Amino acid sequence: MKHMLEYFKNLSFRKKVTIICLFVGLVPVILLGSFSYGQVRKLLIDREKTALKESLKQEVYNLNYKIDSYLNAMNLILWDEDVRNSLTHTFTNNFDMYKTYMYELDPLFTTVRSLHGEIKTLTIYTDNPIYPHGSTLRPLGDIKNLPWYQEALSKTTPFFAASKDKKSLYLICRLYLSGSNYTSILYMNISYEKTFSTLSSLFNKSYGVFLENGQGEVLYSFHDFKEKDLSYALSDQSLSALKVGKLNETYVIQSVSLKNSGWKIYVYRPVSTVSEAANQITVIVILIVLLCLLLLFVLSALLSKSLVRPLEELSEDMDRLEDSEMAVRVVYDSSDELGHLVKSFRRMVSRIQYLIDEVYKSKITQQEYEMKALQAQINPHFLYNSLSLINGKAIMAEQEDISRMAQLLSTFYRTTLNKGKNLISVHDELENTRSYISIQSMMHSNSFDVVYEIDESALSLVMINLLLQPLTENAIIHGIDHKETPGRGLLTISLTRSAALLIFTVSDNGCGMKDETLSRLLTSETNGYGAHNVHQRVQLYYGAEFGLKYESRVNEGTTVWLTIPAAQ
Repeated sequence: MKHMLEYFKNLSFRKKVTIICLFVGLVPVILLGSFSYGQVRKLLIDREKTALKESLKQEVYNLNYKIDSYLNAMNLILWDEDVRNSLTHTFTNNFDMYKTYMYELDPLFTTVRSLHGEIKTLTIYTDNPIYPHGSTLRPLGDIKNLPWYQEALSKTTPFFAASKDKKSLYLICRLYLSGSNYTSILYMNISYEKTFSTLSSLFNKSYGVFLENGQGEVLYSFHDFKEKDLSYALSDQSLSALKVGKLNETYVIQSVSLKNSGWKIYVYRPVSTVSEAANQITVIVILIVLLCLLLLFVLSALLSKSLVRPLEELSEDMDRLEDSEMAVRVVYDSSDELGHLVKSFRRMVSRIQYLIDEVYKSKITQQEYEMKALQAQINPHFLYNSLSLINGKAIMAEQEDISRMAQLLSTFYRTTLNKGKNLISVHDELENTRSYISIQSMMHSNSFDVVYEIDESALSLVMINLLLQPLTENAIIHGIDHKETPGRGLLTISLTRSAALLIFTVSDNGCGMKDETLSRLLTSETNGYGAHNVHQRVQLYYGAEFGLKYESRVNEGTTVWLTIPAAQ
């Protein structure tokens, strides 16, 4: 370990960075991938166990139903009074035997077989000297050499047995005949295939099943594996290992007992098949590791150079700062000493920029505006007196249009000059706009219509003056005057009050604007007192979150929204 540390210490800085990057990058990826694989594999196995258990529940229900139906069919015969009387009776003539066959045994057996298609044959073996009758009634001696004969003599309850070739299932029970010296055994041959057919369709592929009776004998076994997974198929001799848990690492196993027969079903699926989906995660993790390895080699080779580059950019930014250029181009987000230096420089430039923009520029803009307002106030009384004289002369000459024009001009300039104040009531700002629109309407020979939609609850509030008139002027001069579509021009002025905001809307149905023109509208200087000026004034006074918003379509019209705070 000491030699390794010494070797690492003497490596070049670039190699050290490469090794560290590889370690820091790959170890978390490998750990996360391994953990994800383990969790997904466990989740898949748990889900498979649940699926096996649910499938077994359904299968047990089906088998219990079938077994109950077989037992009920056997009990129907065992406790049939006519059958019991026939087997204890000593016949003296063939006619009585014939009646027993035709009217007692055959109808009952035919009915049972018709109700249960899985029952292939029903036979009573008896030592009563009655003549044999097909497969319905046979001598007791026919079964004395069969393996289940002794068990049948010793039991008084039905029990199941299977043929050696596992193709037939037997249900056997001795008839209890009180007071009779005869021995009779009821034998039911049941179709293996029909009884256990559902066990061969539990899943699509890759599973095996065992059905064991209460004595450990395998009654039925089945497996269905893909060709590549055939090695996972278990033989009947493997059931003991499956039962004691020796195969739990290789297989997902579930078992359920049947309540009425003492049978037990075991279903197993290979873990490799169940967790096959998790192998995709392994492939993905390996690909990610290889990709990370490649990226880390490339990035680590550039990292040493990139550590010097921020210092060079910082020096260039300082040189530009001496030339009054406030742009900071250096990007370095590390928290080390170099990162602290870059952040401090950025904060310093930002502070200088703030002082210039928010103090110096805003003061200049405010002073320029106040100068314009002062210039506009030059001898206002002379203007008002002149307009009043024109109004009086017009009234004397019965020139109503001239009188109205003089009154509108007087109102317009009174609200525009606003006694040199920067703030004005919303009511007076709207009066200024109304006067301007009325003057324009007279100048345009009333060629356009005007609609006002005003929330009167906002009229008493205060705003900076001369915001709406430039927007209205643009709508008339640049919109309605250039209207090419048929119909009269329409100018809509609206004011809504929403929470702590005032939203003015100026809308026209004029010529509209192209997207290129619209994109430059609020960012380009104009010759007159236009949208750019209004937008700048609003943001300087109220903040960057307020101002103008435009929407326009060629030959359809333009709408501008002015949003400002609702101030008392």
